[in-house]
Amino acid sequence: MFRRKKKEEQTEEPAVAVTATEESGPAPAAPMADALAEVTPGEAVFEAAPATQGGVTTDGEQIQVTRTADRGNRVQKVGIVASDKMQKTVVVRVDRLVLHQKYRRYVRRTTKFKAHDELGSGVGDRVRIVETRPLSAQKRWRVVEILQKAAK
Repeated sequence: MFRRKKKEEQTEEPAVAVTATEESGPAPAAPMADALAEVTPGEAVFEAAPATQGGVTTDGEQIQVTRTADRGNRVQKVGIVASDKMQKTVVVRVDRLVLHQKYRRYVRRTTKFKAHDELGSGVGDRVRIVETRPLSAQKRWRVVEILQKAAK
């Protein structure tokens, strides 16, 4: 029924007597132990990675920050453009070899993907596509680079 008031004495930490060994300074600790002391639970510590702030290391040298590393490894496929009749969309044919269960022979399987194309690839070009968020009802891929232009 009644609320007790918090005592201020309980929240304060009691004073600790300083010994002679602590006055001379802390003992040298391993560098990894210092890094672990600054990390909150749930964070990972990598000793080899340089400490950065805004893309600049503590040494002052500039490094390139890539955002794709944050997203993880995306699936990449290499295929041949089968159709480029749509605007900014190409149909990419990806072939793969699958071992037949019964006959133990390799059979060629073909899959077609619709990919967003800002590079302007044409029919017969060999392209690399990477998975991305859904761009339309059927487009979930994006053309990253044209590996080989088609022979004319």
